[in-house]
Amino acid sequence: MEHIEKYQESFLKYLEGFTVNKEPQNLYSPINYILQLGGKRLRPVLTLMTAEVFGGTTEVAMDAALSIEVFHNFSLVHDDIMDDAPLRRGKETVHEKWNLNTGILSGDAMLIMAYQLFENYESNTFRALAKLFSKTALEVCEGQQYDIDFETRDDVTIAQYLQMIEYKTAVLVGAAMKMGAIVSKASIEDQNAIYEFGRLLGIAFQLQDDYLDAFGNPETFGKQVGGDIIENKKTYLYIKTLELGSDDDALNLKTFMSISELSNENKVEKVKELFINSGAAEATQNAVKDYTNKAFDVLETLNITEDKKLLLRVFGEQLMTRRV
Repeated sequence: MEHIEKYQESFLKYLEGFTVNKEPQNLYSPINYILQLGGKRLRPVLTLMTAEVFGGTTEVAMDAALSIEVFHNFSLVHDDIMDDAPLRRGKETVHEKWNLNTGILSGDAMLIMAYQLFENYESNTFRALAKLFSKTALEVCEGQQYDIDFETRDDVTIAQYLQMIEYKTAVLVGAAMKMGAIVSKASIEDQNAIYEFGRLLGIAFQLQDDYLDAFGNPETFGKQVGGDIIENKKTYLYIKTLELGSDDDALNLKTFMSISELSNENKVEKVKELFINSGAAEATQNAVKDYTNKAFDVLETLNITEDKKLLLRVFGEQLMTRRV
């Protein structure tokens, strides 16, 4: 069983062969640009790892892994347009480097290319992959819409927030793992179980991301710490503070998040203090542990050897305790 770095290396080598210069350049150059921009490559790594867990090879899983990565980056291109974001992974976003129309059209092409990659599989596998992909892609769009809707709402509940991050983030993690199981001809029961394992891990991953955004080490996190607070995002920490804190805590939180006179640094520190004092920070860490442990419970139902269960458990623990 290869280490995570080996999966990344083999995937990046395959990606190089995919991101070749084609005409028209103004359609394909932005696609190659975003695909080569870096990132953890978490989703394709999960597809490759899962394929091996169920007795398949990374070679047979490579097109499914690439499809997941192309789709993920398609969603980032369009998310950046909707957010009017100037930077992605420290570099210019596609619509900033080219223009808005190019960002839209290149993104559209990426969605089609993601589907095309399934054509490299025999008919039964193709149908299973395409069915899962369609369901997942639509849920990601629903999650993005919920996220947009929540920006103008003050009544978002924890349950609604969890559904949003499940659709926007976690279902793609589950799908990445299930695709590895599909191409390796795992049983339907194991395919569904590994999807559930990935979905639960995906929720834990996003909750950990919420926590690290506020309390992570700026030297290792890779993003501006406190970015969600500066952007007035209603994260799990925010909603949990309103739920657990006093009336004064709720009033202060809403005040700090709405006034423009505070410096960013001062605002971040005051809001973080409320997150801690209300118990929301601890509750978020507990939620990360709870979802990770639920994922580990599902792991025990898989029809795989103990050493492979251990591999997946170690991976989950690394996600839970990460600081980046």
